[in-house]
Amino acid sequence: MKFLHLGDLHLGKSLLDFDLISDQKYLLDQIFDMIRTKKIDAVLIAGDIYDKSIPSEAAVRLFDSFIRRLAEEKIQTFIISGNHDSEERLNFGSSLFELSDIYIAAKYEGVLYEKTVFDDEGEIHIWLLPFVKASVVRHYFPEEKIDSYEKAVRVVLEHAQIDRTKRNIILAHQFVTGENLEEPELGGSEGLSVQSVGLIEKISYRCFDDFDYVALGHIHSPQRVGRDEVRYSGSLMKYSLREARRAKTLPVITMGKKGEIEIETVELKPLHDLRHIKGTMENLLKKENIVNPEDYIYVTLMDEDIITDAVGIFRQHYPNMVKLDYDNSHTQEIESIDFSKIGEKKEFPELIADFYHQMYGCEISEEEQKIMREVAREAGVHYEAD
Repeated sequence: MKFLHLGDLHLGKSLLDFDLISDQKYLLDQIFDMIRTKKIDAVLIAGDIYDKSIPSEAAVRLFDSFIRRLAEEKIQTFIISGNHDSEERLNFGSSLFELSDIYIAAKYEGVLYEKTVFDDEGEIHIWLLPFVKASVVRHYFPEEKIDSYEKAVRVVLEHAQIDRTKRNIILAHQFVTGENLEEPELGGSEGLSVQSVGLIEKISYRCFDDFDYVALGHIHSPQRVGRDEVRYSGSLMKYSLREARRAKTLPVITMGKKGEIEIETVELKPLHDLRHIKGTMENLLKKENIVNPEDYIYVTLMDEDIITDAVGIFRQHYPNMVKLDYDNSHTQEIESIDFSKIGEKKEFPELIADFYHQMYGCEISEEEQKIMREVAREAGVHYEAD
């Protein structure tokens, strides 16, 4: 039986001012073609369907169209919620969807959702674990000592009565780590809550030893965690500059009899790639250096002087330019400053004067000092009057 593992679609997401619905539709169409050509039997979607808990109308329409096409092709589909999803909204109509083999587990309610499917080798158990916090699991098992996310997940699985002699797949949307709590490589667009995650939210991949395949969501870089059969599918498209040089791939899982599993990664081709270009303006805008002008572009200029209306100039050549910054001797000097020591034993006027000198290489005027004092008062900053 063949499964396609998706996750972190983040439908409705934008890239600063750029609406990505058309890009996301292009990729979902490509995925649907992949499902047909590779003769996929079932699709696993591991959470973060939408980018916001209250998704846009366009995002809802896009997902509705995708799952309707899956139902029409009689592709069994299994969906869990992620931390970006609204449990209530994602769960709406789920009992009706089951009539079309679309199974949604948007909220953990004390029992791990399970659905059994069949192929020539017999039964395969699909387990759906939506994004869950320790406090939620503690509510259902007050007698258990649950002091971490890992303990919470272990308690959920212990009460699920999983038969290890059978073939088992689980969908989960959590921060899963590898050997010795080695963290997965972040894509950069997961959000601050993921990027600053503490030990309490980390879950060892060994929690899922009872499963033949673990379809993970939450981290946006496609990768294995601990063993080949524990994987993040990664996000639908590149949502962060950190992923500019990385291809997006999806795992296709072929399950034979117990213990036999093959994993193929298939690359996705975006409508508009996300790229980072770096150099002087003169060099970057040479005709021979302008390639794929419709891509989403991050520009880093290495010119020593600030160029007037650099953004406007670049957008004449790259209309989908996302952001422009500088990397030159001035920015490198600023980056080398230890700002933590600037304020030691200094009054406000001296602190501002030092900062101004570090930033601009000259002294601050009395008029500028006056403006800064007024801003400080409005902001509630206390300092001794000079």
